[in-house]
Amino acid sequence: MLTTILALVVSAAIDSTTLFIGDQTDLHLRATCEQGEQVQMPVLAEQLVDGIEIVDRTIVDTTTLQDGRVQYNQYLTLTSFQDSLFYIEPLAFVSGDDTVWSESLMLNVVQPFEMDSTDMAITDIKGIYRAPIWWWGILRWVLLALAIAGVGVGGYYLITYLRNRFGDASATDVPTEPLRSAEEVALEKLDAIREQKIWQSGQVKEYHTQLTDVVREYIARRFEVSSTEQTSDETLRAMRGLLSDKKELYEDLRKMLTLADLVKFAKWTATPDENELSLRSAYAFVKETTSVEEESQNS
Repeated sequence: MLTTILALVVSAAIDSTTLFIGDQTDLHLRATCEQGEQVQMPVLAEQLVDGIEIVDRTIVDTTTLQDGRVQYNQYLTLTSFQDSLFYIEPLAFVSGDDTVWSESLMLNVVQPFEMDSTDMAITDIKGIYRAPIWWWGILRWVLLALAIAGVGVGGYYLITYLRNRFGDASATDVPTEPLRSAEEVALEKLDAIREQKIWQSGQVKEYHTQLTDVVREYIARRFEVSSTEQTSDETLRAMRGLLSDKKELYEDLRKMLTLADLVKFAKWTATPDENELSLRSAYAFVKETTSVEEESQNS
């Protein structure tokens, strides 16, 4: 693979002339000339030939030999993804007006199972090893998880049964307060609003907000109407039928809720008389709608 013209000696050699598809090999380019001579190494694109790609290349380096001559070296890394025997034409090295060509090369790219040369034969190839699936190991963990879940569920139902059968001992140790009536809670909150006198200090919006909140909570407990989550119109529609025999009470409720909406959303300026009237209407609504059971409990 050496070609000489005058004092210029060139060579091109491949590390391996047989290559598996996708593997790589190096092509060594070398030129030796007299001191002071300049050599242009072969100019190559991204492919050496059609089907052989150059994936990497080193820069050209020079070395001064013992006899004073200069050696140029370059390495190209090749690969191919085609199953074929490739012919590589001679490569041109240029020095001044002279051009020296390397010898041609051959590169055989094959599938791994087609290797048949004695120096690269693959022998004693066994079938693909398939690891056994340890079904018992997997099943054991599944059964363990089911057992743990079963114990948890069984324990929960056992505790529930014992509490229902014998009662909760902790509950008997701590006395529980009786549930306060809707009227009692509402009147207590109205008393607090009256004592705070917040509308007298200019907090009219807050006053009507607190007042209507108390009435809405009372309606929710007393009549099971979701007044706290409804608009005033929705609450009044629900209460119209419930207060069909107490029209004056319904009308006072409507005025109270309407005035509160005007103050809160329309920046309405309520008079002192209107503020006092709303509080009296709230008291009257709670007292006059108290159920018979609650009246007997409070008596």
